[in-house]
Amino acid sequence: MTRGASLIWSSCPWQASLGQQSTTTTTTNNRFYIKAVPFPCHSYNTLNFKRRFLSSSSSSDVVTASYSSPVQGRDSMSGCSWIQDSSMVLDSPLKKCSALPNKTTVDVSSVSDLFEFICSGPLVDKIGITPENVGQSIDKWLLYGSQLCRLFQLNVLMLTVPQKARLYHYYIPVFVWCQDQIALHSSEFKDGDDVPPLVIGFSAPQGCGKTTLVFALDYLFKTTKMKSATISIDDFYLTAQGQAKLREDNPDNALLEYRGNAGSHDLPFSVETIEALTQLTKDGMKMKVPRYDKSAYSGRGDRGDATTWPEVEGPLKVILFEGWMLGFKPLPAEAVKAVDPQLETVNKNLEAYYEAWDKYINAWVVIKIKDPSYVYRWRLQAEIAMRQAGKEGMSDDEVNDFVSRYLPAYKAYLPTLYAEGPSGSEPERVLAIDIDEERNPILAT
Repeated sequence: MTRGASLIWSSCPWQASLGQQSTTTTTTNNRFYIKAVPFPCHSYNTLNFKRRFLSSSSSSDVVTASYSSPVQGRDSMSGCSWIQDSSMVLDSPLKKCSALPNKTTVDVSSVSDLFEFICSGPLVDKIGITPENVGQSIDKWLLYGSQLCRLFQLNVLMLTVPQKARLYHYYIPVFVWCQDQIALHSSEFKDGDDVPPLVIGFSAPQGCGKTTLVFALDYLFKTTKMKSATISIDDFYLTAQGQAKLREDNPDNALLEYRGNAGSHDLPFSVETIEALTQLTKDGMKMKVPRYDKSAYSGRGDRGDATTWPEVEGPLKVILFEGWMLGFKPLPAEAVKAVDPQLETVNKNLEAYYEAWDKYINAWVVIKIKDPSYVYRWRLQAEIAMRQAGKEGMSDDEVNDFVSRYLPAYKAYLPTLYAEGPSGSEPERVLAIDIDEERNPILAT
């Protein structure tokens, strides 16, 4: 859509009118117009609709970014059943919004239905937008949707309900919230100041789709000409040699036998990386960002070869930092020993993590689950996908053993994270998202 295209609102904020210079709806060749911008009607011409929906050339704010796959060594998009599955349907009816007219002389269901669908999402109220806001920025929502369809190779004309929900109820609302956080962050600096990139932390259990979410957000930032970088706590795991030494130093602690829990990360290396990224405030400044290869050593993992690390260039607007234990707070020793005596050492190690990670994070997205046992199913899906992709991965029994070493930390630290928020966070800078076992956002109960 052309920039600036929006709904024309009447004196009553919940009664929108479609038209050009009046409240009369204008149709031409089976289209209706929003401020002189044509939208296809229900019986639209498919080719014209596809051309308009997928085109980014009409907006100077948007460019087309070239993406092929998630970054090497990260979890694949193995949990993306929403991409392939066309059999799923919603179990409950959508709640209705009335900011678009329901009485008009033309059939506008293709746009109005999408508008209703967007407004029915569980995150709309959480990110502080109203149906009026959605209506006024519907062109951007459509454009973001078309860009994500390009990224995930979806047919924009034939999205299933699960696909629409993942895009319009989850990824795009989170992107809108992130944009607002960046604007708030930038407003705290004076004109002419070097504005460091905003660091947004994504705390979410393993396998819940956080890597795919960050992948989608990173793509949207690039298509809107905002330079971004992505990092994961995985990128800061000890090398294979360092992990071997950790096992030797803690021979009776199964929680430190493999990577994952506090103590298995190279914290000085993470501080060095994060601080260097936050200094990329000018054109021409570049650095390589470390990556971890989970498939190395039959799934035990190792830091990726530096020659394979991606390069990022300033000025960065945002750093997307994701991890399963971001924001965890140390607890009294007796509390963690009651969960698992082996957790006492992990808890002691956790004391150093605020200074290495959390203090650098300005805003947070916390993805919440009801049952930590979801992690086993999700991890299994990820490992199966890695094996199907020709990479080394853990067997099913190894996955069960691997996940069992994380569950004590989830049981100990998630209640505090969900009740109090991440360590050092400000409540107004935290977006908490409840998801179900299929990784879809839901209303908190």
